[in-house]
Order: sequence, then C-alpha cells, then structure tokens
Amino acid sequence: MKDRRTAPPRPRTRTGWDALRPWLVRVGIAAAVVAAYFLLPLDHLGPQRPVLSWVLFALLLTVVAVLLLRQIRHVLLDHPDSRPGVVISLLIVLSVHVFSATYYTLAKSPGEFSGLHTRIDALYFTVVTLATVGYGDITPRGQAARVVTILQITYSFVFLTAAATALTTRMRDMVVRRTERGRSR
Repeated sequence: MKDRRTAPPRPRTRTGWDALRPWLVRVGIAAAVVAAYFLLPLDHLGPQRPVLSWVLFALLLTVVAVLLLRQIRHVLLDHPDSRPGVVISLLIVLSVHVFSATYYTLAKSPGEFSGLHTRIDALYFTVVTLATVGYGDITPRGQAARVVTILQITYSFVFLTAAATALTTRMRDMVVRRTERGRSR
C-alpha cells in the first residue's frame, strides 16, 4: 500500500517582478526615512521646545526598541511568516536617524557640541559613534549631548547587538535548512 501522506508544499520560487518587488519596497522605505530626516522641520525643536524634543526622542526610541524586540522574539520563536532581515534592517536605519535628529537639535543649544553644525554632521557623528570609531572631530561638550551619546552607545550595545545576533541566527538556520533539504533530495 502506498503512503497517503503528502509532502509539505515546496516554497514558491520568486521570479521577475515578484523577486524585485520586496527589494524595491525596502529601498523605498529606507529612502523615505532618509528623506524625512532631511525634510522634517527639526529647527523647531531643541532649545525652543525642550520638553517636546525630549518626549519625541523618548517616544521614537521606545517605539523602535519595542519593534526590534518584537522581531527578535519572532526569530527566537521561529515565526515562519516574519521577515526579520527586512524589518530589523529598516529599524536600524530608523534608530540611526532618530539619534541623528536628536544630535542635530541638541547642537542648536550653545555649548552642547563642538563641530556639529549640519544634519550631515549629525548623521556622520551618529554612524561614527555606532561604529565605535570616534575620530574626535565632533565632540559632545554639554551634559545633554553626553547623556544622549551614552544612551546611543547603550542602545546600540543592547538592542542593535541583539537584533544583529537574531538576524545571524535566522540566516544560519536558513542555511542549515537548505543544506538539509538539498541532502534529502
């Protein structure tokens, strides 16, 4: 007698537009985040509205952290429908821009930063701090700037490291599964 069990359906291979569309969406979202960073009226924040500035910073950072933790949880629980590579990458881009915007608005206050004058300077300082390079050409001088820099370092250490670890775990598992499937054929 034949075994009536059916094999699990094979994953559909993407071709043409189906393969290109997710990449276009990712690039579009990342471009929107970058465009928003350069177009948002950040000059209305900072010393003119300190309470609003700090509340927005805390709120955005909390939202990004919660979304990162959610993606990490999806990886750890091996949710098949999740796309952590896409979401985590975009959340990292978003967190970089949240810190950049915060540095830019802080630089409007006298004595907070040395060498930080433009949004590009703020983005550059954020990436240099994230990469732990620290060239020294931009320096946080004020207490608020130092606190935000400490928060960025801690945030990167905790959330972004956990997210990167989850991503590599997911990628390793995918490679192992594909290798096992290849052997079983």
